[in-house]
Amino acid sequence: MTLTEQPAAAAPARQVLPAEERYAAELAFLAAQDPGPRPPGWALTPRAVVTFVCGSDGTELALPGGGKSGTKMAIAPKFVGERALVERCVVTLAGERGLLLTGEPGTAKSMLSELLAAAVCGTSALTVQGTAGTTEDAFRYGWNYALLLAQGPSAGALVDSPVLAAMRTGRVVRVEEITRCLPEVQDALVSILSDRRISVPELTATEDAVVSAAPGFTVIATANLRDRGVSEMSAALKRRFNFETVAPIADADAEATLIRRQAVAAVQRAGAPFGVDDAVLDALVTVFRDLRDGRSAEGWDVERPSTVMSTAEAVQVAASLGVSAAYLPGGDVLDLLPGHLLGVVRKEDPADHARLLGYWDGPVRRRAEDGSAMWRRLWDLRGSLR
Repeated sequence: MTLTEQPAAAAPARQVLPAEERYAAELAFLAAQDPGPRPPGWALTPRAVVTFVCGSDGTELALPGGGKSGTKMAIAPKFVGERALVERCVVTLAGERGLLLTGEPGTAKSMLSELLAAAVCGTSALTVQGTAGTTEDAFRYGWNYALLLAQGPSAGALVDSPVLAAMRTGRVVRVEEITRCLPEVQDALVSILSDRRISVPELTATEDAVVSAAPGFTVIATANLRDRGVSEMSAALKRRFNFETVAPIADADAEATLIRRQAVAAVQRAGAPFGVDDAVLDALVTVFRDLRDGRSAEGWDVERPSTVMSTAEAVQVAASLGVSAAYLPGGDVLDLLPGHLLGVVRKEDPADHARLLGYWDGPVRRRAEDGSAMWRRLWDLRGSLR
């Protein structure tokens, strides 16, 4: 081999696979397991979509024709929340109506939209990320300017947006953070959701002047309640969506299980085993839930910080503790918890620092006085919060 000859580089691994690839085996199994009627363009039945998102409650489902070896599978739950919420979302999509998932940041709205899109149409890739810089082209179409200059307006020079691509193929398009888009950009969706077609004035008098949505096309959008005032949706656009609010996880055990599962996966992607004790994770979940609810599990009042103490933030803290334990060992990982919590609560309002100290002077101190060794250690670490 000469110096100029290099071996072919291996394809780089991806940090995170999209839902349709990560759960490909389950999606294929559910498609075969439930052959019932499906809305036009759907890869699964509505019932199978709900099962895919919520799981089969530990029950092994069997393929039609018997329970032979290899024909059974238990579907793992992927979204921790009310099954009724997921069922309403699926009904909305089956009716080809727009679905808007709202809620506090970190409540898994984007994950739910990805899971629904993957189950309904086989892909979650048709996505528009809403920002203040998103233009109307992201909802309609753009142009290949080299072809436009060479040939003039033509179907070949047209560049489909994710929305237009979903319309042509009868699939689900996801619009993330829709309220971060400017109002005039948002309103490009009004006619799309009403008329189910996009006009291309540049191609007038040709067969490509209007693109009509194929059966199955619909839109899933997400919006944070904290961002409602960024670019308020118009009344006309609101009427074209069914709103569903995704609330924080109500069950503490379910939240702890989810945090552990996702933190373990994050640390493993970082190339290390997860070495954080369950007792530390329980303390982490307890602190987050107390500060989020404004009340401790014992019934003590807690001053809530303005920062959202979301499950997603708790996962990041748990993952950081795991990475520290793996790559920077040297002492009790519990000693790192106050510093990470301070990093979370100080994101928005400097006064939240005082609220965290108040929490330490309240529930943490009282639990330490009750004799808990772990909470006693956390109380001793109060100085690290200054």
